[in-house]
Amino acid sequence: MSYADKLFKDMCNDILTNGVDTKGEIVRPVWEDTGEKAYTIKKFGVINKYDLRKEFPALTLRKTALKSAMDEILWIYQKKSSNIHDLKAHVWDQWADKDGSIGTCYGYVVGQKFTYKGEQIDQMDYVLKQLKENPYSRRIMTNMYQYQYLATGALDPCCYSMTYNVTKEGEKLVLNAVLNQRSQDILAANNWNVCQYAILLMMVAQVNDMIPGELIHVIADAHIYDRHVDVIKELIKREEFPAPKVWLDPEIKDFYQFTTDNLHVENYKAGEQIKNIPIAK
Repeated sequence: MSYADKLFKDMCNDILTNGVDTKGEIVRPVWEDTGEKAYTIKKFGVINKYDLRKEFPALTLRKTALKSAMDEILWIYQKKSSNIHDLKAHVWDQWADKDGSIGTCYGYVVGQKFTYKGEQIDQMDYVLKQLKENPYSRRIMTNMYQYQYLATGALDPCCYSMTYNVTKEGEKLVLNAVLNQRSQDILAANNWNVCQYAILLMMVAQVNDMIPGELIHVIADAHIYDRHVDVIKELIKREEFPAPKVWLDPEIKDFYQFTTDNLHVENYKAGEQIKNIPIAK
């Protein structure tokens, strides 16, 4: 079975068994179809660790759209865009204005230049530069939670920071990362986020001639919505399959040359997709 399946099942069982129910409390989200308050069962401080040297962390309980996940990550960190017209997937449509903008969040923040040692540079270029010039630095990170941009962004970033850290395996450098997330809808977003940041780690490692290593995912508020509980219970009972093989075109050495065409997936056997999932907004 996929190790990601085991982590997912264990996490969901823990949330359902030991989590806190927010029913009756003051909550922001509402159900899109009825406008009723969307309550959750939540767990604080969930930490999951994935080793990309062992397998790619795609769930097999249901299939994750890996190329769409990669497309969104390129939209944020490569295109540094906050306009949905630059994105193939429709995951941000409900947040966009009439011009397609989601305001000063996500890619917009990544692309803002700052002065570092006399040079104007943005967050992603800073990461790439530091990994090439000073790989053992303990200060290599991106952080999209910038307070001056929150009021004019459509949504506060959920996955907000990536901290990169280099270790060594034999003569080869290994790139690891910690993904911090303030809040996560486990059914809708968990494996989507895990897979897209695993792909980001793979891309950044490849252009720096490093091995992609561990991705540690820290979720402050990991929650299952009340109308998602039965779906989660059904997923927990599903059969698991071996993890798929996922790789990138090995000749690409420039982060800005990657496209979704460079992502390759083999042997991805998974359970049936879940349809008509209630959406909280």
